[in-house]
Amino acid sequence: MTDRIQPRTLKGFRDYLPRVMLAREHIIETARRVFRSFGFSPIDTPALEYLEILLGKGGLETDKQLYRFQDHGGRDVGLRFDLTVPLARFAAQHINELGTPFKRYHIATVWRGENTQAGRYREFMQCDFDTIGTQGAAADAETVLVAHELLRAIGFERFTIHVNNRLVLNGLLESLGLAEQATQVLRAIDKLAKIGADRVVEEMCETAGASADEARRVVEMVELTGTNDEVLTKLRPLVGSSQRGLEGLERLAELWSALHNAGVPEQRVKLDVSIARGLDYYTGTVLETLLDDKREIGSVCSGGRYDNLAELYTKQQLPGIGASLGLDRLIAAMEELGLLPTAQTPSQVFIPYFDAAHLGNYFQLAAVLRTAGLAAEIYPESTKLGKQLQYAARKGIRVAVIAGQREFDSGECQVKNLSTGDSTTVSLAENAAELISEAQRILASTS
Repeated sequence: MTDRIQPRTLKGFRDYLPRVMLAREHIIETARRVFRSFGFSPIDTPALEYLEILLGKGGLETDKQLYRFQDHGGRDVGLRFDLTVPLARFAAQHINELGTPFKRYHIATVWRGENTQAGRYREFMQCDFDTIGTQGAAADAETVLVAHELLRAIGFERFTIHVNNRLVLNGLLESLGLAEQATQVLRAIDKLAKIGADRVVEEMCETAGASADEARRVVEMVELTGTNDEVLTKLRPLVGSSQRGLEGLERLAELWSALHNAGVPEQRVKLDVSIARGLDYYTGTVLETLLDDKREIGSVCSGGRYDNLAELYTKQQLPGIGASLGLDRLIAAMEELGLLPTAQTPSQVFIPYFDAAHLGNYFQLAAVLRTAGLAAEIYPESTKLGKQLQYAARKGIRVAVIAGQREFDSGECQVKNLSTGDSTTVSLAENAAELISEAQRILASTS
């Protein structure tokens, strides 16, 4: 006998059992519906890109996390680490056919060889939406609105979208003479919530060559608190006469005004100067979305404006802005909050097969239910009714339709609520309308 291979998954990767996979698919379907309601069109790109397409686009840390290798043809290739860099390549390659502005969504798997932690894996799925070919403030506002509607449509009420503009931070750095070290400073700021103000000051001094006083002034600015209007007022003297900083403040004021007029509650959007986003390609508006009851899980929907990314592939100006829903991080948060449904099957109605002579009748019943839009499942073997009902309850199916020789002879069946154990006798006449109505009633009462 040969030695058996131990079944196991790679570190940072995971299997998805039906209960979690059903939740994932529900969120993906919800995201598609929301994206399409705003006019975004679907695209797809290869998982593999030429290595030169990916290297240097997300920063040194991202380059370290790239899964890279040579394919059979000896080409240097890499697995995409996000969906934005492939979008920039895609837009540069196809924009003449697509035209601008171009609004796309892309739901696909990406890979990063980073350290694993709660809600973070090395293989994960992103749900991206982006607008290419415009620098207008309307696109910035719409990006935040989509993120807001997306979280609401999934079922969250307690969340906050933290918004900033990198031009504001760049304006302060210009006034401090640190503009050339902006990348190092922004990376340090992006770690503020994780390592604290003192460590961020130390890192800015070490990596950006800032003095302790300059670093503390940067930290002082990014820790400003108050209402959105109050934070905007406090920022004006800090950016001084920097044109970049003043432009960033103007864009933030426009953004907040648009969101306010669109009816987004103020508590749902927070002007947060500490939001920098770690990737190097962001140039303007940036955003991160935190679940208020699970803030330690990190941002579940993040993004920003990247006006220069496509210029690496084309001379044409293709400014863009977008965001990404981190599907697996969101699922991890929902698991910890107890928000995942308990069902392990999409079946809504269960039809026990306990009378071998009536298999055709069971299939007919299932077909009638499916025509009415109900997911119906027939047990695959003729066996004891109790065993079959236990199977249905274990899977989380809520309704059972029970019929044997006696019921088929009388033109009736039993509709059983598997949550309460209650049963009702209904007629099978007139295309089983009474059966369908009773099943729908039970499903509505237990949803």
